[in-house]
Amino acid sequence: MEEKSGFVKLFGEYPMVKVIDFLITYREFDYPLSEIAENSDVAWSTIHTFFPQLVASGLVKETRQIGRAKLYKLDTGNPIAQELISLDNKLIKAMSDHAAEDIKVPSQPARKAAAKSS
Repeated sequence: MEEKSGFVKLFGEYPMVKVIDFLITYREFDYPLSEIAENSDVAWSTIHTFFPQLVASGLVKETRQIGRAKLYKLDTGNPIAQELISLDNKLIKAMSDHAAEDIKVPSQPARKAAAKSS
């Protein structure tokens, strides 16, 4: 089972949150709607209920069309998208800081004492 991102942990496993999380994570690439749904673990019928809102709001933009498939990506020029990226980066840092605190490295004197006792 894949570990949830900080973004999904904070905002919940709602379909729109999962899609936005995917688009933030892979913001350098564009994807057809079917791949966005699949990689976000959101049903095709569900993504159609809210994806037009993401495009209309300017958060997501259509980048090109290949055959009949339109490709989309996060519009990193959008101020809201920029804030979401910033928030995601802060969540990643907070989670890594927390993980680092969980991994305690013994201080120098404690390591020497442990080495002497063996």
